[in-house]
Amino acid sequence: VFSKTLFSMMTPEINNALKTEYKDKKAIVLFGIETHICIQQTALDLLKSGYDVHVIADAVSSRTSTDRLFGLKRMKQCGTFITTHESLLFMLLKDAKNKDFKCIQNLIKNLPEDQDIF
Repeated sequence: VFSKTLFSMMTPEINNALKTEYKDKKAIVLFGIETHICIQQTALDLLKSGYDVHVIADAVSSRTSTDRLFGLKRMKQCGTFITTHESLLFMLLKDAKNKDFKCIQNLIKNLPEDQDIF
């Protein structure tokens, strides 16, 4: 856990952790609150640092739907991959033979309907 006052998560402590503990990681997944502020500024900073950035559209929020929508649009225009939690989970599973497939499949079956993001 890292404390921060910056809107971006790219604090000196996070930068250091990425360069030392996670130096062979090239992709980062973001989710959380204030899509148009914290998520967006973090995504843009990560892109500048050369990372592939994936934002989970149905796992981010803003105070208003307009802020959320335009935060997602701007990040996409800048090169961020916008995806959903389900798409990301299956991308990570890769195969129905994966030992975690049934568990993930059951979790997804019990989730609420689409939220009409765009």
